[in-house]
Amino acid sequence: MKKKILAVLMAATMVSSLVACGSSDNTAPATEETATEAPAAEEAPAAETPADSADATAAPADTAAASDMKVAMVTDYGDITDQSFNQSTYEACKAFGEANGVDFTYYKPEGDSDAERVAMIDKAVADGYNVIVMPGYAFAGAIKETAEIYPDVKFVALDVSEYDLEGDDSDFNNQTYANVFSAVYQEELPGYMAGYAAVKMGYTKLGFLGGMAVPAVIRYGYGFVQGADAAAAELGADVEINYAYGNQFYGDADITAAMDTWYQGGTEVVFACGGGIFTSAAEAAAKVDGKVIGVDVDQAATIDGQFGAGMTITSAMKGLQATVQTLLSAIRDGQWDSYAGQIQNLGLVSADDMSLNYVGLPEATTVWTDTFSADDYKALVADMVNGKVSVSNDSSAEQPSATTAKINFQGNIK
Repeated sequence: MKKKILAVLMAATMVSSLVACGSSDNTAPATEETATEAPAAEEAPAAETPADSADATAAPADTAAASDMKVAMVTDYGDITDQSFNQSTYEACKAFGEANGVDFTYYKPEGDSDAERVAMIDKAVADGYNVIVMPGYAFAGAIKETAEIYPDVKFVALDVSEYDLEGDDSDFNNQTYANVFSAVYQEELPGYMAGYAAVKMGYTKLGFLGGMAVPAVIRYGYGFVQGADAAAAELGADVEINYAYGNQFYGDADITAAMDTWYQGGTEVVFACGGGIFTSAAEAAAKVDGKVIGVDVDQAATIDGQFGAGMTITSAMKGLQATVQTLLSAIRDGQWDSYAGQIQNLGLVSADDMSLNYVGLPEATTVWTDTFSADDYKALVADMVNGKVSVSNDSSAEQPSATTAKINFQGNIK
């Protein structure tokens, strides 16, 4: 269940910043609404940049294969300015297209339904796009409806698990449709790192604000609790964790009000885990000089830029951009067969080279302290790789549990 993309095939050198999307025809969204300008990419986290591999964005010597590629991305919840899944995927696709002379565009469904996602996939294929990148578990239904209809199209899915595709009928052999590759991530690992780091840094009043209680978010949260609990046991500290889901992937006044209650009640740092829901945690934190932890990508520049410098102590990341670059490079280089029909569960690869890992904390922007330094982080990763530290990925329990820390489970706060 935990197959990894081989390091020798990793080819994901991230671009440190991207030029904002202008009016070029090959990046205009295929919807009736006017596209907002795509923001420049944040500096790519080191964990997403394999250092010992070829440059993924460099144009190949033989550009025939690249010239046959036409890459389309279909957005999930929100759009390419969400500072999370959609934006990271968009930026990776756009960077690859520009570096390789590959035609790229994105399509934004009119609403949040399988039918509307399918409609955008149909349109992309009709427009001649033969590689379609889809970020998020919600694409499972659309994949089931379109993969076999378009056998010549290569589908790259992020965070779409076999269970998402097959439900209770899944045999968990990590097989999918012949023309689909999906990457899923071991979210419990960066969740653990973030919880452990927060307590080691001296925070004892924590919060976990999840988006919707889907498996990936739950794994993040339960990992966060495990890490905080382990650090509390090591330090003999009294740690308390408020734990809730917002039941959506964006912030609003109601969720901000709930976060106000947390922060004003003594919560020091909240792990905001669910797309744009971080805005509610950050708005509340700003009122009391509180802190937040980002998710999926390094959100320090985004959160600190909007709400105050130094607010983000770290981010629990997974290598979305690295995965996109690796797969598009494989297609470009005629290596699609090495990935087609697979679901790969990506996590830690190396105890020595952080850049090879698909999950982790951002070394450049984490606010290291005397009690939890970059070296301490590397030691933790080594312990996780070598099996000294074990993190459960079981998300079946109705709520998280801990042996030392106190959990205040609140379920859905909206």
